[in-house]
Amino acid sequence: MLVFDLALKSLRNRAFSTSLTVGSIALSVALLIGVENVRVGMRESFSNTISQTDLIVGTKGGTIQLLLYSVFGMGSPTNNLTWDTYREWAEHPAIEWTIPYGLGDSHRGFRVIGTNEDFYRHYRYRGGQAIALAQGRPGSGVFDVTLGADVASELGYELGDEVAVTHGIGEVGFLNHDQMPFTVVGILDKTFTPVDRAVYVTLEGIEAIHFGWEDGAPPMPGEEQTREEVLAMGEIEITQVTSFFVGATNRRDVLRLQREVNDYEGEPMMAVIPGLALNEMWQGIGYAETGLRVVTIFVVLVGLLGMLVSLYTSLNERRREMAILRAVGAGPNRIVSLLVLESVCLAAAGAIGGLALVYVLLSAGQPIVEAQVGLFIPIRPPGSIELLFLGAVVTAGFLMGFVPALKAYRTALHDGLAVRV
Repeated sequence: MLVFDLALKSLRNRAFSTSLTVGSIALSVALLIGVENVRVGMRESFSNTISQTDLIVGTKGGTIQLLLYSVFGMGSPTNNLTWDTYREWAEHPAIEWTIPYGLGDSHRGFRVIGTNEDFYRHYRYRGGQAIALAQGRPGSGVFDVTLGADVASELGYELGDEVAVTHGIGEVGFLNHDQMPFTVVGILDKTFTPVDRAVYVTLEGIEAIHFGWEDGAPPMPGEEQTREEVLAMGEIEITQVTSFFVGATNRRDVLRLQREVNDYEGEPMMAVIPGLALNEMWQGIGYAETGLRVVTIFVVLVGLLGMLVSLYTSLNERRREMAILRAVGAGPNRIVSLLVLESVCLAAAGAIGGLALVYVLLSAGQPIVEAQVGLFIPIRPPGSIELLFLGAVVTAGFLMGFVPALKAYRTALHDGLAVRV
């Protein structure tokens, strides 16, 4: 206990250098734990986006690409499936429900998704939670639109407002469907998934705004149809979908169903199991995660080396302090204990400070990150990996403390009391 009091008083006596050393370690530890939190949060956020969906079906291409554009609103679809093909599979006896998606348009940077009432009925996220409406009702009419929570809040839309869709899914579009605006009839409740950043219209609405388009080109001036003309047409025939989600009647049939879809001869199409495709994606970026973690570990080592340099160089200034301690009866072992304990206190204070800094930054930055990139990083208690990192930092501080301690151990009593000119 006496050694511990001496260590604290010694560190307090050198408050400025102690603060700098602790701050350096805290920043490096915050970087290490922060990266781990973001990594875990990103995985959880992606995994929670979709739940209880057995297959995602789209045109042939990359499995990750199909997963990204269908579920996470990233990337562009390569092609569409015909409506007849979709209906054929939707009526398959091994399929209980489907959710069709029609992609290809946007609204002020947000994805526009054409779907039907099955989306509100069957879509599940985060362990089976259903989609809920904060205001209004699900879109069912040709020009009804339901907004994700973030879309409504960022763009300030309310029920009854009109929304014009832009052709294409880029941030900036030049071909707007201004002549056929949609009317906001519902706003979804917050889900903390990409659902919040999407605009949901009906498949009939997607078909309607593209009447007269040939090979991606808009109709000639004067040949455009108006919203009133489309509504007067009555029933609108749907011709294609981009992809569709599948819920199997029996989970044991999923693999067989996937093979049947992949071998379908009517048109090129493929089916992916969301969980397996997500694992494949994580394996692909696993090397980047490992590289980032190695970099942060080296940053922590640099912080600890700074502590070592500070303790080592201060020994010359503390020659007389060490000599006096030796003169009043402190043995070499007690001097070693004192310096090692100082090192451990610095490392522990830095580790705790870094952990606290991470939670402060997460609390402040969580809504900003969620609003800007749609990534929800949960704030959770430190897990086993974070505790392992903290323990490793304190252990490294303990081991590094022996370097200046051994130097002080070898220093003779007369060396500290002698006057150097």
